[in-house]
Amino acid sequence: MSCRMPLDLQNLRIAIIGLGYVGLPLAVEFGKHVSVVGFDIHQKRVAELQQGQDHTLEVTPEELKQAQLLSYSCDLSDLKDCNFFIVTVPTPIDQFKQPDLTPLIKASQSIGKVLKKDDIVVYESTVYPGATEEVCVPVLEQVSGLTFNQDFFTGYSPERINPGDKAHRVTNILKITAGSTPEVADYVDAVYQLIIEVGTHKAPSIKVAEAAKVIENTQRDVNIALINELAIIFNKMGIDTQDVLEAAGTKWNFLPFRPGLVGGHCIGVDPYYLTHKAQAIGYHPEIILAGRRLNDNMSMYVANQLIKSMNKKRIQIEDAKVLILGLTFKENCPDIRNTKIVDIISELKDFNMQVDVYDPWADAEETRHEYAIDLIAEPAQGSYDAIILAVAHQQFKAMGAAAIHALGRSNHVIYDLKYVLDRQQSDIRL
Repeated sequence: MSCRMPLDLQNLRIAIIGLGYVGLPLAVEFGKHVSVVGFDIHQKRVAELQQGQDHTLEVTPEELKQAQLLSYSCDLSDLKDCNFFIVTVPTPIDQFKQPDLTPLIKASQSIGKVLKKDDIVVYESTVYPGATEEVCVPVLEQVSGLTFNQDFFTGYSPERINPGDKAHRVTNILKITAGSTPEVADYVDAVYQLIIEVGTHKAPSIKVAEAAKVIENTQRDVNIALINELAIIFNKMGIDTQDVLEAAGTKWNFLPFRPGLVGGHCIGVDPYYLTHKAQAIGYHPEIILAGRRLNDNMSMYVANQLIKSMNKKRIQIEDAKVLILGLTFKENCPDIRNTKIVDIISELKDFNMQVDVYDPWADAEETRHEYAIDLIAEPAQGSYDAIILAVAHQQFKAMGAAAIHALGRSNHVIYDLKYVLDRQQSDIRL
């Protein structure tokens, strides 16, 4: 960092690029302390926030009001006075399960247009180790005409947001920070300490911070894959998986993972960023990709298990009517990104089954746009040959076994993916 920029937060003016599940909570917290411009390319999202509403439900209207130094914009010129840019755009995978860095590159191009001498750009989006300096920095240099680590600087501080989690919030999740020089690392760390109550961990390099983030979810993915494989084995043996896990969980160091579908914006995506980089440097990952394959195939396994259970009850498969309770990738959260329940729906439709989807948390318009699925307003009693409890929303737990069974015809199957019901109250569990 140039000697003209002391470790002084008095002139800090932050721009946060991307106001989704990650960016908005961050912007709100910073907006309680310093000047912040929350930038998003979607005018509808900006207008919603300007009206004091957040459809993701990550931030309440009261919390939005508390961020009195926060403004919202989709006009790039409103960022020209900012000197600390935080990028929180999505980093998805494409149809070939390769990293799609398009949002990250476009965000870098936009910042490059307003980047000034001594500005700092910090990335929070999940990437593979090296992506910030190998992909983003050249874009910033090209568009701005400035030189990296001479005219401008970068940092990395991986997001750890857990959508729908009201206990683990931005301020009480320990934050990893890193900078492109030791001085910048100190400055980035000091900026985040303005809002992080539980402290920060300053990584020795941007690559270390990138790697730390990507292995957090890779580790979870592999562990869930193991439990899913065990569930498949135990189901073939006629053993209840939950009973086994509860028994094994009595040992102090047994990890409490549960079987299930692995969707969402992180766990089912991040491992592919790491394996992409590994393959680029000549190493073919085995355990990570094996876990990914197993987890990606769980939707097909669930559909096949349901069909087998229906056959045992002599329920006709073709034209059978199936109700799926829940579409979001996790309970009590409107986030439908990368939900694997759509794969179950697709599989059942391949068998010419009629599928209704009911989810009081999911946004009907978003669901139709992303997956071409029309949510039903309310399931009718006595209408279904099979019911899949796919997401453990509080509304479904509150219904109870009797009300859920009442949705089925006289002869029906209940498949409880999330252990919402007691074992004897469902026909099949994962």
